[in-house]
Amino acid sequence: MRVTITVDGTTYEDEVEPRTLLVHHLRNQLGKVGTVIGCDTSNCGACTVMMNGHSVKSCSVLAVQADGADITTVEGLARDGELHPVQEAFRDNHGLQCGYCTPGMIMSTIDLLAQNPSPDEHAVREGLEGNLCRCTGYQNIVRAALDAAQRLQADESPRLERTGSQTRTDSSQTMQETGGAR
Repeated sequence: MRVTITVDGTTYEDEVEPRTLLVHHLRNQLGKVGTVIGCDTSNCGACTVMMNGHSVKSCSVLAVQADGADITTVEGLARDGELHPVQEAFRDNHGLQCGYCTPGMIMSTIDLLAQNPSPDEHAVREGLEGNLCRCTGYQNIVRAALDAAQRLQADESPRLERTGSQTRTDSSQTMQETGGAR
């Protein structure tokens, strides 16, 4: 089945099997390996991406369901070499330990803060409850999310808008030609 999906500002047209999960399409066909596979059952949230402005667990979405969608992965957050304020807050507050859950935590935090720009600790914990971290006690993750809220309030520029999208057809061929991940 042919799908057209915009990922991190670039439009890709690809043939996908109807049963291909979005997470596998992102990683295997588009080389977006920052989106990690944690459980394949939607329990851990490690594979969270933004789809049309809302967080989704990409292991629970088929690639064909994302046809026509605008996807933002953790790799698409930085602009001009500068980290997104949520990424900065996670780095500065050591909101990670092994780092495996971090991409999903960051993407879920962005969605949480879009819905509630001034959360308290309870709201952060409740908003991130669909994301599991097996290494930390969540203290630094919560601290990072609260810090990110303050940073985003101070930063008036919209952080997930994409302009000047490029179009690429048959990304698997493009990935092979450039030696990208397959």
